[in-house]
Amino acid sequence: MTGKGRKTRHVPLTGNTTALLDAYLAEHRLNRPGHDDHPVFFNQHGNKLSRGGIAWITRKYQTKTGDPTLTNADITPHTLRHSKAMHLYEAGIPLPYIRDILGHVDLSTTEIYARASIEAKRRALEAAYTDIVTDDLPEWNQNHGLLNWLANL
Repeated sequence: MTGKGRKTRHVPLTGNTTALLDAYLAEHRLNRPGHDDHPVFFNQHGNKLSRGGIAWITRKYQTKTGDPTLTNADITPHTLRHSKAMHLYEAGIPLPYIRDILGHVDLSTTEIYARASIEAKRRALEAAYTDIVTDDLPEWNQNHGLLNWLANL
């Protein structure tokens, strides 16, 4: 696939995605010989679907939900891309794999997702402090020595 900046991206497809794509190609008769130069996703004029076209489709279905929160949300093709990258990262996919899927040249661009992941930060903190909080901790407010020390601060 060729993306932004005419970069070639190799994206692995899961079995479900492959089945959906096969059905789509059959429905639009793009799986027959001689259709290799036709875009897979195209607009009403038969031209390659643009980012603007994808944004238009996204907005169209946002408004059809009837949910005011979703209808007014700022959802763009880039939002969907960013969300997928975050989900991959939070699922434990290594950053170099995510970099390749997104088509980033430099890993530091992909590291933005690692810095932005609140869920990953929460899991790291929980893993670091597993033995600190236990069920047998004394009640601090019953410790008279501690209370006297705090009162004299």
